[in-house]
Amino acid sequence: MGRCWNRVPCLITTWTPPTPVGGVEFFQGTLASSDEIETVRIFDTTLRDGEQTPRTSFSYDDKREIAAVLDEMGTHVIEAGFPVNSEAEFEAVSDIAASTTSTVCGLARVVEKDVESAIDSGVGMIHVFVSTSDVQIEDSMHATREDVKRRAVESIERVNDAGVEVMFSPMDATRTDSEFLIEILEAVDEVGVDWVNIPDTCGVATPSRMSALVKLVREHTDARVDVHAHDDFGMASANAIAGFEAGAEQAQVSVNGIGERAGNAAYEEVVMAAESIYGVDTGIDTTRITELSRLIEDKSDVPVPANKPIVGANAFSHESGIHAAGVIENSDTFEPGIMTPEMVGAKRELVLGKHTGTHSVREFLTEAGFDPTESEVREITRRVKDYGAEKNRVTRSDVERFAREIDVARHEEVRA
Repeated sequence: MGRCWNRVPCLITTWTPPTPVGGVEFFQGTLASSDEIETVRIFDTTLRDGEQTPRTSFSYDDKREIAAVLDEMGTHVIEAGFPVNSEAEFEAVSDIAASTTSTVCGLARVVEKDVESAIDSGVGMIHVFVSTSDVQIEDSMHATREDVKRRAVESIERVNDAGVEVMFSPMDATRTDSEFLIEILEAVDEVGVDWVNIPDTCGVATPSRMSALVKLVREHTDARVDVHAHDDFGMASANAIAGFEAGAEQAQVSVNGIGERAGNAAYEEVVMAAESIYGVDTGIDTTRITELSRLIEDKSDVPVPANKPIVGANAFSHESGIHAAGVIENSDTFEPGIMTPEMVGAKRELVLGKHTGTHSVREFLTEAGFDPTESEVREITRRVKDYGAEKNRVTRSDVERFAREIDVARHEEVRA
């Protein structure tokens, strides 16, 4: 017997964690519980919602290059854009649809010209959306609930007539009256919809709320369920995973999490959580994730923060003496253990600075060809700490300079 959080005795059971695709088992006690996820499909919206990042625009060539990498990596669906938006957008979407093996999706409002443009673009999936929350129906669309439902049904019927896979999004679903949400979902389900997307348009959902909503939606549609989470409160990727736990088969993500306002659930975070924590084989070539991230950083002109999970410069970097010493001995000590830099095409880095310990300095010196004594390592460590404390960035050349200043022997000199 043990004691739960409320101090009442409770039974503690033994939980056996899953083995992720990477093959490294969890350390005992890493997680308290885990819901099994069977299917994880990735719907990438970098070229559509990601491009709606303020002050971001992709050229035709940018879109083709990004789509090619997403396709080569095995991304299940690529939302290439909004075909009706312009002739250039229509051409880009059409060319991507014709040149990739991934399913290519085009966005359309519940407006006839949008739907026809998406059909004409030759995409394999059309993503039809309409606002369903009262605040958006009244103050953005200036319509009624009945208008919304009728136009949604008519648009889905037209896509079905064209023989194209169709996804329906009740935009702002997480702020929509649940009774009306059920009503419109049942209406589109009756005319035949392949996918229902649950958009957390304004990023207000919590993981438990997203989970409950997915379960509710699944009770009222035969369509496959997809989730689209925004990151206004920093919970987008967690909400995407919560959707999978509740039975959603697909999540809409963007590379580096770019998108409207604070962005979307991040491609790299959702894929690696599924692969490493839940042991799901997504079919994505994860070794190209860092390459993809750098490509989007360059094309979007949105810098990746150093502390960004998975792809940030610090994701696999260590400066603290305790951490660095542990990682030198065994990387599992201060890294997840179930995700390595090699899995995402990155490299581990030991960083020298104010918090550096002797283990890192010795490693640097050895790699640079020096053969220091213990006292020399301690002296150079002191110099590194002092230099770093002055807010200087300590480089390899700085370490080599310190070594030369105190006349540390090189390996070849010892052999001689």
